[in-house]
Amino acid sequence: MKLVGLNNFQVRKHNKSLFMNLMWRHKQLSKSRLAQLTGLTIPATSKILQELMDDGKIDHSATALSHRGHNSGSFQLPVTGPWTLCICVTPTRIEYQLADAQLVARGECEQWIISVATPQALLAQIEALWRHICQQWPKQRINLALAVHGQVDPVTGVSQHMPQAAWKAPVELKYLLEERLATEVRIDNDCVMLALAEKWINSHLQREFCVINMDYGIGSSFVINGEIFRGNLYGSGQIGHTIVDPHGARCSCGRQGCLETVASLSALKQAAQLKNPELPPATNRQLFAAWQTGEPWIQDWVDHAAQAIGMSLYNFLNTLNINQIWLYGRSCAFGESWRQTIIQQIDFNPFDPRDGLKSRATNVHFGQLDRASQLLGIGYLYVENDQQAG
Repeated sequence: MKLVGLNNFQVRKHNKSLFMNLMWRHKQLSKSRLAQLTGLTIPATSKILQELMDDGKIDHSATALSHRGHNSGSFQLPVTGPWTLCICVTPTRIEYQLADAQLVARGECEQWIISVATPQALLAQIEALWRHICQQWPKQRINLALAVHGQVDPVTGVSQHMPQAAWKAPVELKYLLEERLATEVRIDNDCVMLALAEKWINSHLQREFCVINMDYGIGSSFVINGEIFRGNLYGSGQIGHTIVDPHGARCSCGRQGCLETVASLSALKQAAQLKNPELPPATNRQLFAAWQTGEPWIQDWVDHAAQAIGMSLYNFLNTLNINQIWLYGRSCAFGESWRQTIIQQIDFNPFDPRDGLKSRATNVHFGQLDRASQLLGIGYLYVENDQQAG
């Protein structure tokens, strides 16, 4: 890419950022491969690599990644440095994955089932988990990256609102955890975690896409021109609170007929309770089992929910013109027919080309990243912060 109107310092800064972007994606690359990926000459590539090594950003390795030509080894992210405990938290469970200095998973992703009635109890559970991991790796400094369900201010680290929580007031998670743990903490929304995972781990280097997380609630996150779009008030992606039925049920946000009231798993549970008020509340597993056996009312509900999701996505697509959507969350268990119903609702987008260039048309796919990779996504908050500090 030709950079017009930039001085040598700005060009160098841009190229170093580009190299680090590639290093975080691939973890280890040869000089020739970096030159190929960036379109720079070998002498220019060598100069940038030397500067990055002088800055302590990368290390040289004797490992050869190619057996052709002169073996000058390869370059990798440093193996030393702080590790990151990547956590996704709701009031009912904590999922976590430990990552090393290169943001490579260490061990398996695991889950703690919790029941907390106060913010203090939630903080205590997070602290207990962090100390448990630190005891397993006593010589390793471990930072914390926290993905939180609900609205989050990533700058202040405040959880503004956490659905399912017994409390309604904001919680200063970053400040309180850093005070308790004496370690660095980064925090953002759980849909941002998914978007970061897609951005950094998915091998398809798309610069614009959307992730939709359909679970207890419905959330989304957008990557536009390679950057997470949060909005000035950090409320971007609240697709679950788009109005689909102005005369519908009241939502937890205070309005009526939000998408969450007709298409989330919490809405399905409420519908089941209204249909059978004499029975104990059904679990998600029971409801999915009933759907699989062909329970008519659940089949109808799932079809109606998919139509509502598709209509909401249609409105977003007309606004942002993003043509790649990744679906995540437990609702994806409704399967291919559910996805096809969503697609049918957005298939009339006037911005989709009808000239046979299918690669440019809107694509709606189930997310391919496993849960460990999804959790690692929140750890890339540190990478993005370093790149912005540049």
